[in-house]
Amino acid sequence: MLSNVTKDFFRIARTASVAAVLVALAGCQVKPLYAVDSNGSGTGQKLASIGFSQAGDRITQTVRNELIFLTSGGAGESRQPEYNLALGVSSFRQNVLDEQVTNNLIPGRVTLTGTYTFTRVSDGKVLKSGQRKSTALLDVSAQEFAEMRAYRDAEDRAAKQLAEFIRGDIATTLGRQ
Repeated sequence: MLSNVTKDFFRIARTASVAAVLVALAGCQVKPLYAVDSNGSGTGQKLASIGFSQAGDRITQTVRNELIFLTSGGAGESRQPEYNLALGVSSFRQNVLDEQVTNNLIPGRVTLTGTYTFTRVSDGKVLKSGQRKSTALLDVSAQEFAEMRAYRDAEDRAAKQLAEFIRGDIATTLGRQ
């Protein structure tokens, strides 16, 4: 049997542990990413005030268009942007196997790499720069047109996913502002 002193010690230790955890948790601050602050602005409004660099090729244009849609909610690019996103996208095509598997199809993949720099227009300060990758799988046919179409479809799928990754990075950055 435990003595009364030992029981009292364990009770005090347990109470002190609970108090320490409560004090530690009191310092935590959780807020929704798209919450609106007291000024009536929030991450959603900040996302809608982003300008995007011009695209030089089809894949970059696809990512750019998807980013504009995701950040503005379909309203289009901001006329007077408070932020600017410089974007570059590269594509890499690769067959997964060197031999045909079934039905004259070869599995392949398309990997897009997006490099971006997110700056504030007012002072030119770089808020975030980074690189994200997105991969889409496909089956490559022996027919030339079907092969071209499969790669294009895979690039479009990877572009949408890449835009979502980049939008998430930007939203997180703006949520901390």
